[in-house]
Amino acid sequence: MKKVLNILLGALMLITVALTGYTIAAGGSDAAINLTLIWGYILMVSAVAAAVLGAIYSTLKSPAGAKMSILSVVLILAIVGVAYFISAGHTVQIVDLQNNGYFPHVDTVITETSILVTYVAFAAAVVTALVTEIWAAFK
Repeated sequence: MKKVLNILLGALMLITVALTGYTIAAGGSDAAINLTLIWGYILMVSAVAAAVLGAIYSTLKSPAGAKMSILSVVLILAIVGVAYFISAGHTVQIVDLQNNGYFPHVDTVITETSILVTYVAFAAAVVTALVTEIWAAFK
């Protein structure tokens, strides 16, 4: 199973690198950027689905781990909630060049919330990777 997952990971990375190269080679054309964005959305939805389904499977397989799963969900909801309240408190005006105005406040709140959650997720991933590697080195 691990070999299959490694092959799948390699294929996904190869597609990502190819699409990035295509976008750069196309000079940032709208079609190339749209294709790369769609691929990014597909990867993001797949990652979320895999995380949720993996957590459900793990919980069903070992009910003792249900407490950690519930704690994880609560932590994620708390991070999203805090990011939303931080974003809602800002009055950011993003220029809408197509309509010669500004995007509505609701759109800017959703955008800023997404950005803040992404920053927290990235930081958590980096810290987790570092701690895991340091922990493995001392074992």
